[in-house]
Amino acid sequence: MGQLRAEISDYARRMAADGLVVGTSGNVSARRGDLVAVTPTGVDYATLGASDIPVVSLDGTVVHGTLKPTSELPMHLALYRTAVDPDGAPITAVVHTHALHATAVSTLVDEVPAVHYAGALIGPSVKVAPYATYGSEELAESMLGALAGRRGCLLANHGTITFGSSLADAYGRTRQLEWLCQVWLTARAAGTPRLLPPEEIERVVVKLRGYGQKG
Repeated sequence: MGQLRAEISDYARRMAADGLVVGTSGNVSARRGDLVAVTPTGVDYATLGASDIPVVSLDGTVVHGTLKPTSELPMHLALYRTAVDPDGAPITAVVHTHALHATAVSTLVDEVPAVHYAGALIGPSVKVAPYATYGSEELAESMLGALAGRRGCLLANHGTITFGSSLADAYGRTRQLEWLCQVWLTARAAGTPRLLPPEEIERVVVKLRGYGQKG
C-alpha cells in the first residue's frame, strides 16, 4: 500500500494546486482488495505525505496509520461496497472536490445541462444528488441514487464526486466535470445556451467505449 498512499497524497496536493479544493476540503481514496487508503481529516494538503494517509477496512476500521480518515469516509466506502461502473470496470479510486463552478451549478439545477458531449464521460446525464449533511450516511445514500448508471455526480450545495478504475481516471473525470459546469455557467451568463439532445449524448456514450489507446 506504500506506493498507493504516496499517489493519494500526490493527487490531494494536485487538487489544491488545480483549485478544486480550498484548505482541507475534498478528499481522495483508492482501494486495493479489501483495504482503502484515504486522505485524513483536517490536514493541510500542502504538508501531506504518504505516511499521513490512513488505511481502513471496508467497514471503516482503521488498520494502518495514526491520523483519522476523512469525515466523508461513508461516501467513499458506499461507492466501493455498492456502486457499479456502467461498463463493469472495477472501482478502485474516488475523488471528491468542492470545485467552484460545479458547486455553483449544484445550487441551480437537478441535472447538469448538456452543453457539451464531454458530459458523456460521466454517463447519459450528470445528476445532482439531493442535499444531506456532510459526512452522513444520508449523504452517501443520496449520492448512490444520483450515480446509478454513471461515474460521477454533483452533490447539491456541496461539490462533486467521481470514481474510476485508477486515480488518473477518477481525477480526469473530476476536471472534465468542473470544466463542463464552467462552460454552462459562462454561456448562461451571456444568454440561453443551446443544449445537445439526449440521443446525441447516448450516441457519444457508446462511441467513447472504444476511445483512446488500448493495451
